[in-house]
Amino acid sequence: MADPSSYRPKPGQIPDSPGVYRFRDEHRRVIYVGKAKSLRQRLANYFQDLAGLHPRTRSMVTTAASVEWTVVSTEVEALQLEYSWIKEYDPRFNVKYRDDKSYPYLAVTMNEEYPRVQVMRGHKKKGVRYFGPYAHAWAIRDTVDLLLRVFPVRTCSAGVFKNASRTGRPCLLGYIGKCSAPCVGRIDADDHWELADEFCDFMTGRTGTYLRRLEKQMTEAAEEMEYERAARLRDDIEALKKAMEKNAVVLADATDADLIAVAEDELEAAVQIFHVRGGRVRGQRGWVTDKVEDVTTGALVEHALQQLYGEERGDSVPKEVLVPALPEPVEPVQEWLTGRRGSNVSLRIPQRGDKKALMETVERNAQQALVLHKTRRASDLTTRSRALEEIAEALDLDSAPLRIECYDISHLQGDDVVASMVVFEDGLQRKSEYRRFQIKGFEGQDDVRSMHEVITRRFRRYLVEKERTGEWTDTGSAPAAPGTAAAPGTPTAAGAPSGDGAGELLTDTSEAPLTSSLKDEDGRPRRFAYPPQLVVVDGGQPQVAAARRALDELGIDDIAVCGLAKRLEEVWLPGDDDPVVLPRSSEGLYLLQRVRDEAHRFAITYQRAKRAKRFRSGPLDEVPGLGETRKQALIKHFGSVKKLRAATIEEICEVPGIGRKTAETIAAALARAAPPAPAVNTATGEIIEEEEPGATPDSPGDPVTAGAPEERRGQET
Repeated sequence: MADPSSYRPKPGQIPDSPGVYRFRDEHRRVIYVGKAKSLRQRLANYFQDLAGLHPRTRSMVTTAASVEWTVVSTEVEALQLEYSWIKEYDPRFNVKYRDDKSYPYLAVTMNEEYPRVQVMRGHKKKGVRYFGPYAHAWAIRDTVDLLLRVFPVRTCSAGVFKNASRTGRPCLLGYIGKCSAPCVGRIDADDHWELADEFCDFMTGRTGTYLRRLEKQMTEAAEEMEYERAARLRDDIEALKKAMEKNAVVLADATDADLIAVAEDELEAAVQIFHVRGGRVRGQRGWVTDKVEDVTTGALVEHALQQLYGEERGDSVPKEVLVPALPEPVEPVQEWLTGRRGSNVSLRIPQRGDKKALMETVERNAQQALVLHKTRRASDLTTRSRALEEIAEALDLDSAPLRIECYDISHLQGDDVVASMVVFEDGLQRKSEYRRFQIKGFEGQDDVRSMHEVITRRFRRYLVEKERTGEWTDTGSAPAAPGTAAAPGTPTAAGAPSGDGAGELLTDTSEAPLTSSLKDEDGRPRRFAYPPQLVVVDGGQPQVAAARRALDELGIDDIAVCGLAKRLEEVWLPGDDDPVVLPRSSEGLYLLQRVRDEAHRFAITYQRAKRAKRFRSGPLDEVPGLGETRKQALIKHFGSVKKLRAATIEEICEVPGIGRKTAETIAAALARAAPPAPAVNTATGEIIEEEEPGATPDSPGDPVTAGAPEERRGQET
C-alpha cells in the first residue's frame, strides 16, 4: 500500500486550469482517469487525510504510485479527452458500465445498389440506417415479417442474391410476395431504393401517410369490384397496424428522445435507457457498474452519456435527452452532445406530464435491474470467493490467488508441440491475457521438458519487464538476471545467445498475440508484466517439479505452483510424495478444473491450427521472404511446382517481381525439398502424376491418397 504523500505534487506545480489527470500504479498501469475544471482544486481533494476519503477513493490513492495531468483549453475538450483515455486504458477504478450483450439493430443498407433489411450488431457503418436498439433479435424479425407485405424489400444475403441472379429464379420470399425480387429484374434498382426509403420512413414514425394511401387504394379497388386486390390491401393495412401496436405511442407529440434512469446504492448502480423515436419506444438497454468512488447521480449520468453517445454521430443522438439528475456543470456536456449531433440537444430533467410518467417507468425498470443483478452476483461472487479461499487453504497460501495462470502442452505424436497459457483473475477468464507458445528448444515429445521451457520463457520475460520498469532496487544485480547463462535445455530466442531474456523478448515470434513494442509509458498492458499468485500445470508430479525447477533457476520464490492430474483430479505440490485430494463437491476443485480445461482447449485449438497449416504447406513455403503474391505469380507462370523445379534460374527470373537472388534461393529450396510420394486413385488403383502442393489438380473431385500426413492418426494431448 503506497502513501499518497510519497507522490503528491509540490505546491504550485499543478496548474489552475481545465485538464485531465491520470493515476498510475507501481507497474505504470493507468488505474484512474478524471477531468476537472481546475486541476489544482480537484487533485488537492485526493491528497487530504486518508480518514476523510471515501473508502473506494482511499483504495485508489493508496494503490496509485504517481499522478500526471494534461492541460486543455476548455471543459468540452477535457470531456472528450477523458472519454478517449477511459476507452483506451480501461482503468480499473473508473466507472465502467458492464453490459453482457451487444444489442441488435434493424438496419437498412442504403449504401448498396439494392438495399437490404437485416439485423445488425456492433459498430455502425456509414450509409446504413439503423433503428433500435431492440432487446431481442426475434422482435426485429417479427416486425420485418409484418412490414414485408407492404414494403417487399430485399432481405437475402449477397450470396443468395448472386445465386438467384445467376439462375434466374428468386428465393421463396420472392414467390410468396414478401420480396420484390430485384435479383431477377422484377423491379429496377431505382424503384427498389425508393421502396427501401419508404420502409425507413415508416420505421421513423411517419405511418399515417401510408395507412391513408392504402385505405384509399382499398376503397378504389372495392368500387371497381377488384375484390381480391381489395382484400390484399386490407390485409396489408392490418399488418401495418399490428406492427405499429408492437410499439405503442408513449409521447403524443412524436418526440425523438432518450430517457435515462439510475438506480443505485452504496456499492453499485444500474442504468436503464429507453429509446423513443416518433413518440414510440423503439428499444431498451441497460448497464450495471460498481461505484469505485464516491460519485453523485449526476456523475453517473455523465459517464452513461459518454458511453451511450461516445461513438455516435448525427441523428443517432436525439434532440432531447431526459435524465434524473444533471451533470455538474451541465454546459460542457450539453455542448459536447450538440457537437456530436450537429444541432442543438436538450439535456434536462422532466418535470410533469407524459415525459415525467415515462421517466418513472424507466426508473422502475432500473430498480428491477439492480435487484436482479444483486441477486445473481451475490451467488456468483460468493461461489468464486469460496473457491479461491478453498484453494488458498488447500495449498497453504498466505492469501487467495487472485491471478491464476495455467499451462498445458499439446502435440500429435510428438509433432507440432505447442503450449498454452490461460489467465483467470478473481475466478473469471481474462482472455486478453492468454498466450500461446511454440516449443522450439528441442525436437520430439517430452512434456516435462516442454513445461520447463514454457515456464522459463514466460517468467524470464517477467524479469525483463521488472528490469525495464526499474522495480529492482539494485539494477546491477538481480536474481537470475536475464543476461546470465541459462541452464541446459533452457529455450532461447531465434538468433539470441542462450539465456538472453531481453533478446528473446524482442525477437521471439512464437507467442500470440504479438505487439511491436512495450508501451509502458502510455499505460498499455505489457505482455508478461504481471506475476500470478498461483501457477497451475496440467499434469502430475513430473510437470510440477519441472515448473518449480524453472522458477527456482530464475530466482523466483514467491509464486506458488501446483498441478492437476486428469485421471483422479489430484492436486500435486512440488516436493510432496502424496497429492492433495479436494472433495468432489469442492468449489476450489471445480475452479481448478475450469482453469485446466480452458488451458487444454486453448492448447488443442492452437495445435490443430498449426497442424492444418503444415498440411497445406508446400516447398515454396520454405523459401524465406517469399510471400503469397509472388508464390501465386510463380505457380501461374509455370503451372505447377513440378515445372517450376525443372526451370532454370533465368526462366524463374522472367516472373515479375522475382530477382536473380530470389530465383537462386527458390531453386535451392526446391532442390532440397524431396518430391512427394505418388498419388493413387483409390477407386481404380491408378497411380496419378499429381501436382505438388501449390498447384491445382486436374481432377479435384477424384479421391486421392498420396501418403500425406493427413492420413496419420493419433491421440492429441
